[in-house]
Amino acid sequence: HVQLVESGGDLVQPGRSLRVSCAASGFTFSIYSLSWIRQAPGKGPEWVSTITSDGRQTYYADSVQGRFTISRDNAKNTVALQMNSLKSEDTAQYYCTTYSMWGQGTQVTVS
Repeated sequence: HVQLVESGGDLVQPGRSLRVSCAASGFTFSIYSLSWIRQAPGKGPEWVSTITSDGRQTYYADSVQGRFTISRDNAKNTVALQMNSLKSEDTAQYYCTTYSMWGQGTQVTVS
């Protein structure tokens, strides 16, 4: 059973940090690049970050560059997004995805 399960979303104040995680199961995690996508209320999906299958390359949207860090642990089948200096505009549902598989999302609210 293929699953991506996000966790760690919370309500935080602007300027604070938060780490969201995604646990994968049911497929060969280590061969997939993983991405975080977010969707704010009333807006379309926004790509946030991608990490290659081996973790050696990472990519970030301009809006989060320098504040967010994506990482993965292929031994534990997890990917994480460390979010620092959070802003109100970071408020969104955050999804981890391979683009063929999606999690259910975790809510991050910055207020």
